[in-house]
Amino acid sequence: MNEAYGAFAEVYDELMDNVPYDAWCARIRELLEADGIRDGIVAELGCGTGSMTRRLADAGYDMIGIDMSPEMLDAAREQEVDRPEGETAGRKDILYLMQDMREFELYGTVRSVVCCCDSINYVTEPEEVQEVFRLVNNYLDPEGLMVLDFHTPYYYREVLRERTIAEVRDDVAMIWENEEAEDGLHRLWLTLFQETEDGRYERIEEMHEQRGYTPEQLRELAEQAGLTDVHFYDGYTKEPVTEKSERILMTARECGKSAELQKNKEDN
Repeated sequence: MNEAYGAFAEVYDELMDNVPYDAWCARIRELLEADGIRDGIVAELGCGTGSMTRRLADAGYDMIGIDMSPEMLDAAREQEVDRPEGETAGRKDILYLMQDMREFELYGTVRSVVCCCDSINYVTEPEEVQEVFRLVNNYLDPEGLMVLDFHTPYYYREVLRERTIAEVRDDVAMIWENEEAEDGLHRLWLTLFQETEDGRYERIEEMHEQRGYTPEQLRELAEQAGLTDVHFYDGYTKEPVTEKSERILMTARECGKSAELQKNKEDN
């Protein structure tokens, strides 16, 4: 898992302003509320600049945002500070933790763990994805819910392929080059030209690595990690997954704690 989103964190939200966070948040809330999770502690893995974290906090959840990039977390905290006081009135402060999702630690269990914006695709080794799922199962409340999205091999192979994407804004320009590597990884080469205070443009380069996963692969890894009741949806809809699904929403349930609690009651 490469350490990405360093200098890119400063302009991430500006360049990602086409992401339908409100619609995604509405779908996540629908899944949580259908499971009886209308409040309580929710942890977000790979929270980035906190776009989804803040929306879920505004919806009434006590949020923990986890990311391994200090720059992304700094941007998240700054946006929280800069928001008008009325927008955060009546809700708890968000707890942001700088941790790698492959080895995250919490003080106790949470009602749900969410992971959005294909963050799990940055975990490029299947055995490390399994470890993420094991930790999720460990830190979920009894029968708690995980909600996660991921990009598929079809997306990387047929949609991104070897494309080069360029975008120019008033104060920043981006060139995004895609490469299908022989080792099965998809590499994204980002070149940014960001305007500095003196009017010049600074060149910034980052390389990101991702791996596409199929539902079958993630189901097996989740079940091996102890999770159960695994379901998949095409994107953030209620539609079934197809062979041309680009982004898939996955849910899975904690397994093991309820039986352990029942056994402890019987033993006592």
